[in-house]
Amino acid sequence: MTVNLAHEAWLQDAAVQRVFALLNADGGEGRVVGGAVRNALMGAPISDVDFATTNLPQVVMERAAAAGIKAVPTGIDHGTVTLVIDGRGFEVTTLRQDVETDGRRAKVSFGTDWQADAERRDFTINALYATADGDVVDLVNGLPDIETKTLRFIGDAHQRIAEDYLRVLRFFRFFAYYGSGRPDADGLRASARAKDKLDSLSAERVWSELRKLLAAPDPSRALLWMRTSGVLTAVLPETEKWGIDAIHGLVATETALKWQPDPMLRLAAIIPPDGERIRVMADRLRLSRAEAEALQSFAAAPSITPDMAGAALDRALYRQGVTGIIMRLRLALVNARAKAVDDNDEMLKAAKLDTLLKRAIAFVKPQFPVSGADLVELGLTPGPKFGKVLGQLEAEWVERNFVDDRAALTTRLATIIEQAD
Repeated sequence: MTVNLAHEAWLQDAAVQRVFALLNADGGEGRVVGGAVRNALMGAPISDVDFATTNLPQVVMERAAAAGIKAVPTGIDHGTVTLVIDGRGFEVTTLRQDVETDGRRAKVSFGTDWQADAERRDFTINALYATADGDVVDLVNGLPDIETKTLRFIGDAHQRIAEDYLRVLRFFRFFAYYGSGRPDADGLRASARAKDKLDSLSAERVWSELRKLLAAPDPSRALLWMRTSGVLTAVLPETEKWGIDAIHGLVATETALKWQPDPMLRLAAIIPPDGERIRVMADRLRLSRAEAEALQSFAAAPSITPDMAGAALDRALYRQGVTGIIMRLRLALVNARAKAVDDNDEMLKAAKLDTLLKRAIAFVKPQFPVSGADLVELGLTPGPKFGKVLGQLEAEWVERNFVDDRAALTTRLATIIEQAD
Protein backbone atom coordinates (compact mmCIF):
# COMPACT_ATOMS: atom_id res chain seq x y z
CA MET A 1 0.00 0.00 0.00
CA THR A 2 1.51 3.32 -1.11
CA VAL A 3 0.44 6.41 0.81
CA ASN A 4 1.81 9.94 0.53
CA LEU A 5 1.15 12.94 2.78
CA ALA A 6 2.92 15.59 0.70
CA HIS A 7 -0.32 17.55 0.42
CA GLU A 8 -0.55 18.01 4.20
CA ALA A 9 0.03 21.62 5.28
CA TRP A 10 1.76 20.58 8.52
CA LEU A 11 4.36 18.58 6.57
CA GLN A 12 5.12 21.53 4.29
CA ASP A 13 5.44 23.88 7.26
CA ALA A 14 8.76 25.75 7.08
CA ALA A 15 9.79 24.75 10.61
CA VAL A 16 9.08 21.05 9.93
CA GLN A 17 11.07 21.14 6.70
CA ARG A 18 13.90 22.90 8.52
CA VAL A 19 14.11 19.99 10.95
CA PHE A 20 14.13 17.56 8.02
CA ALA A 21 16.98 19.48 6.39
CA LEU A 22 19.02 19.38 9.61
CA LEU A 23 18.49 15.63 10.13
CA ASN A 24 18.94 14.56 6.50
CA ALA A 25 22.33 16.23 6.02
CA ASP A 26 25.65 14.36 5.73
CA GLY A 27 24.19 10.90 5.33
CA GLY A 28 21.79 11.11 8.25
CA GLU A 29 18.06 10.59 7.96
CA GLY A 30 15.04 11.86 9.80
CA ARG A 31 11.37 10.92 9.54
CA VAL A 32 8.25 12.15 11.27
CA VAL A 33 6.91 9.39 13.48
CA GLY A 34 3.91 8.57 15.61
CA GLY A 35 0.96 10.82 16.32
CA ALA A 36 1.30 13.30 13.46
CA VAL A 37 1.38 10.52 10.85
CA ARG A 38 -1.40 8.54 12.54
CA ASN A 39 -3.69 11.54 12.93
CA ALA A 40 -3.09 12.75 9.39
CA LEU A 41 -4.14 9.36 8.06
CA MET A 42 -7.20 9.21 10.34
CA GLY A 43 -8.33 12.78 9.77
CA ALA A 44 -7.72 13.80 13.38
CA PRO A 45 -6.21 17.11 14.55
CA ILE A 46 -2.42 17.29 14.68
CA SER A 47 -0.65 18.97 17.56
CA ASP A 48 2.90 17.72 18.07
CA VAL A 49 5.24 16.72 15.24
CA ASP A 50 7.89 14.28 16.48
CA PHE A 51 10.88 12.93 14.58
CA ALA A 52 12.98 9.78 14.60
CA THR A 53 16.52 9.92 13.26
CA THR A 54 19.60 7.87 12.57
CA ASN A 55 21.73 10.67 13.99
CA LEU A 56 23.06 10.34 17.52
CA PRO A 57 21.73 12.87 20.06
CA GLN A 58 25.06 14.71 20.27
CA VAL A 59 25.12 15.08 16.50
CA VAL A 60 21.63 16.55 16.56
CA MET A 61 22.74 19.01 19.27
CA GLU A 62 25.83 20.03 17.32
CA ARG A 63 23.96 20.51 14.05
CA ALA A 64 21.28 22.55 15.80
CA ALA A 65 23.91 24.82 17.34
CA ALA A 66 25.56 25.33 13.95
CA ALA A 67 22.19 26.17 12.39
CA GLY A 68 21.25 28.62 15.14
CA ILE A 69 18.46 26.39 16.44
CA LYS A 70 17.92 26.03 20.17
CA ALA A 71 18.33 22.42 21.29
CA VAL A 72 17.18 21.18 24.70
CA PRO A 73 18.36 17.74 25.92
CA THR A 74 14.91 16.82 27.29
CA GLY A 75 15.57 13.07 27.40
CA ILE A 76 19.05 12.66 26.08
CA ASP A 77 19.72 9.40 27.97
CA HIS A 78 16.94 7.88 25.88
CA GLY A 79 18.02 9.69 22.74
CA THR A 80 15.57 12.62 22.79
CA VAL A 81 16.46 16.21 21.99
CA THR A 82 13.87 18.95 21.58
CA LEU A 83 14.53 21.48 18.83
CA VAL A 84 12.84 24.85 19.35
CA ILE A 85 11.98 26.79 16.18
CA ASP A 86 9.81 29.90 16.23
CA GLY A 87 8.67 29.03 19.73
CA ARG A 88 7.57 25.51 18.78
CA GLY A 89 9.16 22.35 20.12
CA PHE A 90 9.97 19.33 17.94
CA GLU A 91 11.10 16.15 19.71
CA VAL A 92 13.85 14.34 17.86
CA THR A 93 14.72 10.83 19.07
CA THR A 94 17.54 8.63 17.85
CA LEU A 95 16.57 5.17 16.57
CA ARG A 96 16.92 2.75 19.42
CA GLN A 97 16.33 -0.71 20.80
CA ASP A 98 15.37 -1.70 24.34
CA VAL A 99 18.29 -3.59 25.87
CA GLU A 100 16.71 -4.15 29.27
CA THR A 101 13.22 -3.47 30.65
CA ASP A 102 11.54 -3.98 34.01
CA GLY A 103 7.98 -2.96 33.24
CA ARG A 104 8.59 0.64 34.29
CA ARG A 105 11.70 1.89 32.51
CA ALA A 106 14.09 0.71 29.84
CA LYS A 107 17.80 0.81 29.06
CA VAL A 108 18.29 1.52 25.37
CA SER A 109 20.98 1.29 22.74
CA PHE A 110 21.09 3.61 19.75
CA GLY A 111 21.25 2.40 16.16
CA THR A 112 20.29 3.04 12.57
CA ASP A 113 17.84 0.18 12.01
CA TRP A 114 14.37 1.53 11.19
CA GLN A 115 12.79 -1.91 11.45
CA ALA A 116 14.16 -2.46 14.96
CA ASP A 117 12.99 1.01 15.98
CA ALA A 118 9.49 0.35 14.69
CA GLU A 119 9.22 -3.03 16.38
CA ARG A 120 10.08 -1.64 19.82
CA ARG A 121 7.09 0.73 19.74
CA ASP A 122 3.70 -0.06 21.27
CA PHE A 123 0.91 -0.10 18.63
CA THR A 124 1.02 -0.55 14.88
CA ILE A 125 -0.80 2.74 14.25
CA ASN A 126 1.87 4.57 16.29
CA ALA A 127 4.84 3.15 14.40
CA LEU A 128 4.30 4.76 10.99
CA TYR A 129 6.92 7.13 9.57
CA ALA A 130 6.71 9.93 7.01
CA THR A 131 9.66 11.18 4.97
CA ALA A 132 10.31 14.79 4.00
CA ASP A 133 8.57 14.06 0.69
CA GLY A 134 5.51 12.73 2.46
CA ASP A 135 5.97 9.01 1.74
CA VAL A 136 4.52 6.91 4.55
CA VAL A 137 6.81 4.07 5.62
CA ASP A 138 5.00 1.13 7.22
CA LEU A 139 7.24 -1.56 8.70
CA VAL A 140 4.73 -3.21 11.04
CA ASN A 141 1.57 -3.47 8.91
CA GLY A 142 0.00 -0.45 10.54
CA LEU A 143 -1.76 0.99 7.48
CA PRO A 144 -4.42 -1.75 7.34
CA ASP A 145 -5.08 -1.14 11.06
CA ILE A 146 -5.52 2.56 10.32
CA GLU A 147 -8.13 1.62 7.70
CA THR A 148 -10.08 -0.65 10.05
CA LYS A 149 -9.49 1.43 13.22
CA THR A 150 -7.88 -1.56 14.90
CA LEU A 151 -5.66 -0.89 17.89
CA ARG A 152 -3.11 -3.70 17.93
CA PHE A 153 0.15 -4.24 19.77
CA ILE A 154 3.23 -4.74 17.63
CA GLY A 155 4.30 -8.37 17.83
CA ASP A 156 3.45 -10.22 21.03
CA ALA A 157 1.06 -8.20 23.21
CA HIS A 158 2.26 -9.81 26.45
CA GLN A 159 5.87 -8.94 25.66
CA ARG A 160 5.04 -5.35 24.70
CA ILE A 161 3.17 -4.87 27.98
CA ALA A 162 5.91 -6.53 30.06
CA GLU A 163 8.31 -3.90 28.70
CA ASP A 164 6.19 -1.13 30.21
CA TYR A 165 3.02 -1.88 32.17
CA LEU A 166 1.70 1.60 31.43
CA ARG A 167 0.89 0.20 27.99
CA VAL A 168 -2.15 -1.48 29.55
CA LEU A 169 -3.69 1.93 30.18
CA ARG A 170 -2.40 3.27 26.87
CA PHE A 171 -4.18 0.39 25.13
CA PHE A 172 -7.54 1.54 26.44
CA ARG A 173 -6.75 5.23 26.03
CA PHE A 174 -5.81 4.85 22.36
CA PHE A 175 -8.80 2.57 21.83
CA ALA A 176 -11.03 5.38 23.15
CA TYR A 177 -9.62 7.80 20.60
CA TYR A 178 -8.89 5.60 17.58
CA GLY A 179 -10.46 2.17 18.02
CA SER A 180 -13.66 0.76 16.58
CA GLY A 181 -15.83 -2.22 17.51
CA ARG A 182 -14.28 -4.59 20.04
CA PRO A 183 -10.70 -4.17 21.26
CA ASP A 184 -8.11 -6.52 19.81
CA ALA A 185 -8.54 -9.86 21.59
CA ASP A 186 -4.82 -10.46 22.20
CA GLY A 187 -4.38 -6.97 23.58
CA LEU A 188 -7.39 -7.35 25.84
CA ARG A 189 -6.20 -10.70 27.22
CA ALA A 190 -2.69 -9.41 27.80
CA SER A 191 -4.03 -6.30 29.55
CA ALA A 192 -6.27 -8.38 31.83
CA ARG A 193 -3.35 -10.64 32.76
CA ALA A 194 -1.13 -7.65 33.60
CA LYS A 195 -3.65 -5.67 35.66
CA ASP A 196 -2.02 -6.63 38.96
CA LYS A 197 1.26 -5.09 37.74
CA LEU A 198 -0.25 -1.63 37.45
CA ASP A 199 0.46 -0.88 41.11
CA SER A 200 4.18 -0.90 40.24
CA LEU A 201 3.72 2.29 38.20
CA SER A 202 4.04 5.77 39.59
CA ALA A 203 0.76 7.43 40.53
CA GLU A 204 1.56 10.36 38.26
CA ARG A 205 1.85 8.13 35.17
CA VAL A 206 -1.37 6.28 36.00
CA TRP A 207 -3.40 9.45 36.56
CA SER A 208 -1.97 11.09 33.44
CA GLU A 209 -3.24 8.18 31.32
CA LEU A 210 -6.61 8.05 33.05
CA ARG A 211 -7.10 11.79 32.65
CA LYS A 212 -6.29 11.60 28.94
CA LEU A 213 -8.69 8.68 28.52
CA LEU A 214 -11.47 10.56 30.33
CA ALA A 215 -10.87 13.51 27.98
CA ALA A 216 -11.58 11.39 24.86
CA PRO A 217 -14.62 12.39 22.79
CA ASP A 218 -16.39 9.24 24.00
CA PRO A 219 -14.58 7.08 26.57
CA SER A 220 -17.62 4.90 27.34
CA ARG A 221 -16.59 1.84 25.27
CA ALA A 222 -13.03 1.93 26.58
CA LEU A 223 -14.28 2.17 30.17
CA LEU A 224 -16.64 -0.74 29.57
CA TRP A 225 -13.80 -2.97 28.39
CA MET A 226 -11.58 -1.76 31.22
CA ARG A 227 -14.28 -2.86 33.65
CA THR A 228 -14.78 -6.19 31.87
CA SER A 229 -11.05 -6.94 31.98
CA GLY A 230 -10.67 -5.91 35.63
CA VAL A 231 -8.28 -3.09 34.75
CA LEU A 232 -10.66 -0.33 35.86
CA THR A 233 -11.07 -1.84 39.32
CA ALA A 234 -7.29 -2.16 39.60
CA VAL A 235 -6.70 1.56 39.06
CA LEU A 236 -10.05 3.02 40.18
CA PRO A 237 -11.52 0.66 42.80
CA GLU A 238 -13.97 3.44 43.70
CA THR A 239 -15.92 2.59 40.54
CA GLU A 240 -16.37 -1.09 41.37
CA LYS A 241 -19.77 -0.83 43.07
CA TRP A 242 -20.73 2.54 41.66
CA GLY A 243 -20.54 1.82 37.96
CA ILE A 244 -19.82 3.64 34.73
CA ASP A 245 -23.35 3.69 33.33
CA ALA A 246 -23.63 7.47 33.59
CA ILE A 247 -20.83 8.06 31.08
CA HIS A 248 -22.88 7.27 27.98
CA GLY A 249 -25.62 9.71 28.96
CA LEU A 250 -23.05 12.33 29.95
CA VAL A 251 -21.37 12.13 26.55
CA ALA A 252 -24.76 12.36 24.82
CA THR A 253 -25.65 15.46 26.84
CA GLU A 254 -22.24 17.02 26.17
CA THR A 255 -22.84 16.58 22.46
CA ALA A 256 -26.41 17.87 22.52
CA LEU A 257 -25.71 20.90 24.71
CA LYS A 258 -22.22 21.58 23.32
CA TRP A 259 -20.45 21.14 26.66
CA GLN A 260 -16.69 20.77 26.50
CA PRO A 261 -15.65 17.28 27.66
CA ASP A 262 -14.50 17.59 31.28
CA PRO A 263 -12.38 14.72 32.66
CA MET A 264 -13.15 15.73 36.25
CA LEU A 265 -16.92 15.75 35.68
CA ARG A 266 -16.65 12.36 33.99
CA LEU A 267 -14.65 11.05 36.93
CA ALA A 268 -17.24 12.43 39.34
CA ALA A 269 -19.92 10.58 37.37
CA ILE A 270 -18.34 7.17 38.00
CA ILE A 271 -17.31 7.44 41.67
CA PRO A 272 -19.43 7.82 44.82
CA PRO A 273 -19.70 11.40 46.16
CA ASP A 274 -18.02 10.40 49.40
CA GLY A 275 -15.51 12.90 50.75
CA GLU A 276 -13.32 10.36 52.55
CA ARG A 277 -13.14 7.95 49.61
CA ILE A 278 -12.36 10.84 47.30
CA ARG A 279 -9.57 11.97 49.65
CA VAL A 280 -8.03 8.48 49.58
CA MET A 281 -8.31 8.33 45.79
CA ALA A 282 -6.83 11.80 45.35
CA ASP A 283 -3.86 10.88 47.56
CA ARG A 284 -3.34 7.57 45.79
CA LEU A 285 -3.39 9.07 42.30
CA ARG A 286 -1.56 12.26 43.32
CA LEU A 287 -4.28 14.51 41.92
CA SER A 288 -3.41 18.19 41.82
CA ARG A 289 -4.76 20.38 44.59
CA ALA A 290 -7.25 21.97 42.19
CA GLU A 291 -8.48 18.56 41.01
CA ALA A 292 -8.87 17.21 44.53
CA GLU A 293 -10.66 20.36 45.68
CA ALA A 294 -13.07 20.19 42.75
CA LEU A 295 -14.04 16.61 43.65
CA GLN A 296 -14.34 17.44 47.35
CA SER A 297 -16.55 20.39 46.43
CA PHE A 298 -18.68 17.99 44.41
CA ALA A 299 -18.95 15.57 47.34
CA ALA A 300 -19.89 18.34 49.80
CA ALA A 301 -22.39 20.04 47.50
CA PRO A 302 -26.07 19.65 48.36
CA SER A 303 -28.37 17.81 45.99
CA ILE A 304 -30.27 20.29 43.87
CA THR A 305 -33.92 19.54 43.13
CA PRO A 306 -35.53 20.77 39.91
CA ASP A 307 -38.07 22.81 41.90
CA MET A 308 -35.47 24.76 43.86
CA ALA A 309 -36.09 28.52 43.68
CA GLY A 310 -33.46 30.66 42.04
CA ALA A 311 -32.86 32.65 45.23
CA ALA A 312 -32.34 29.44 47.20
CA LEU A 313 -29.81 28.28 44.62
CA ASP A 314 -27.97 31.60 44.94
CA ARG A 315 -27.74 31.11 48.69
CA ALA A 316 -26.35 27.60 48.23
CA LEU A 317 -23.83 28.85 45.67
CA TYR A 318 -22.68 31.56 48.08
CA ARG A 319 -22.26 29.14 50.97
CA GLN A 320 -20.95 26.05 49.18
CA GLY A 321 -19.11 27.51 46.20
CA VAL A 322 -19.88 27.20 42.52
CA THR A 323 -17.76 24.27 41.34
CA GLY A 324 -19.37 21.38 43.19
CA ILE A 325 -22.93 22.58 42.71
CA ILE A 326 -22.43 23.02 38.97
CA MET A 327 -21.06 19.47 38.78
CA ARG A 328 -24.10 18.19 40.71
CA LEU A 329 -26.46 20.12 38.44
CA ARG A 330 -24.82 18.83 35.28
CA LEU A 331 -25.05 15.21 36.40
CA ALA A 332 -28.65 15.67 37.58
CA LEU A 333 -29.48 17.14 34.18
CA VAL A 334 -27.78 14.21 32.44
CA ASN A 335 -29.88 11.77 34.48
CA ALA A 336 -33.13 13.63 33.77
CA ARG A 337 -32.37 13.87 30.04
CA ALA A 338 -31.71 10.13 29.89
CA LYS A 339 -35.14 9.43 31.43
CA ALA A 340 -36.94 12.15 29.45
CA VAL A 341 -37.00 10.10 26.26
CA ASP A 342 -40.30 8.51 27.26
CA ASP A 343 -41.25 10.41 30.44
CA ASN A 344 -42.82 13.86 30.25
CA ASP A 345 -42.25 14.52 33.94
CA GLU A 346 -38.53 13.91 33.51
CA MET A 347 -38.55 16.20 30.47
CA LEU A 348 -39.98 18.97 32.65
CA LYS A 349 -37.38 18.24 35.32
CA ALA A 350 -34.63 18.47 32.71
CA ALA A 351 -35.90 21.87 31.57
CA LYS A 352 -35.94 23.19 35.15
CA LEU A 353 -32.47 21.81 35.89
CA ASP A 354 -31.14 23.39 32.72
CA THR A 355 -32.49 26.76 33.89
CA LEU A 356 -30.86 26.32 37.30
CA LEU A 357 -27.59 25.28 35.68
CA LYS A 358 -27.50 28.39 33.53
CA ARG A 359 -28.17 30.51 36.63
CA ALA A 360 -25.34 28.78 38.50
CA ILE A 361 -22.89 29.28 35.64
CA ALA A 362 -23.76 32.99 35.51
CA PHE A 363 -23.59 33.42 39.31
CA VAL A 364 -21.20 36.07 40.62
CA LYS A 365 -20.61 35.86 44.36
CA PRO A 366 -21.83 39.06 46.06
CA GLN A 367 -19.35 40.97 48.19
CA PHE A 368 -20.40 41.11 51.85
CA PRO A 369 -20.43 44.88 52.44
CA VAL A 370 -19.41 44.86 56.12
CA SER A 371 -15.97 44.15 57.58
CA GLY A 372 -14.21 44.03 60.91
CA ALA A 373 -13.42 47.74 60.60
CA ASP A 374 -17.13 48.49 60.94
CA LEU A 375 -17.23 46.56 64.20
CA VAL A 376 -14.30 48.58 65.55
CA GLU A 377 -16.07 51.82 64.61
CA LEU A 378 -19.05 50.67 66.65
CA GLY A 379 -16.81 50.15 69.66
CA LEU A 380 -16.32 46.37 69.56
CA THR A 381 -12.85 45.27 70.67
CA PRO A 382 -11.26 42.64 68.43
CA GLY A 383 -11.63 39.20 69.99
CA PRO A 384 -13.69 35.98 69.91
CA LYS A 385 -16.94 37.93 69.65
CA PHE A 386 -15.76 39.51 66.41
CA GLY A 387 -16.23 36.43 64.29
CA LYS A 388 -19.47 35.43 65.96
CA VAL A 389 -21.09 38.82 65.39
CA LEU A 390 -19.87 39.17 61.85
CA GLY A 391 -20.92 35.60 61.06
CA GLN A 392 -24.43 36.14 62.39
CA LEU A 393 -24.81 39.33 60.34
CA GLU A 394 -23.57 37.63 57.18
CA ALA A 395 -25.92 34.67 57.72
CA GLU A 396 -28.88 37.04 58.02
CA TRP A 397 -27.74 38.94 54.91
CA VAL A 398 -27.57 35.69 52.93
CA GLU A 399 -30.99 34.56 54.15
CA ARG A 400 -32.40 37.89 52.96
CA ASN A 401 -30.95 37.16 49.51
CA PHE A 402 -28.15 39.77 49.73
CA VAL A 403 -30.58 42.70 49.44
CA ASP A 404 -29.42 44.75 52.46
CA ASP A 405 -26.84 47.44 51.72
CA ARG A 406 -24.04 48.58 54.00
CA ALA A 407 -26.16 51.17 55.77
CA ALA A 408 -28.91 48.68 56.62
CA LEU A 409 -26.39 46.10 57.75
CA THR A 410 -24.53 48.58 59.95
CA THR A 411 -27.78 49.48 61.66
CA ARG A 412 -28.55 45.82 62.24
CA LEU A 413 -24.98 45.28 63.42
CA ALA A 414 -25.46 47.60 66.37
CA THR A 415 -28.45 45.54 67.49
CA ILE A 416 -26.53 42.27 67.19
CA ILE A 417 -23.66 43.70 69.26
CA GLU A 418 -26.07 44.78 71.98
CA GLN A 419 -27.69 41.35 72.07
CA ALA A 420 -24.29 39.67 72.25
CA ASP A 421 -23.27 41.62 75.36
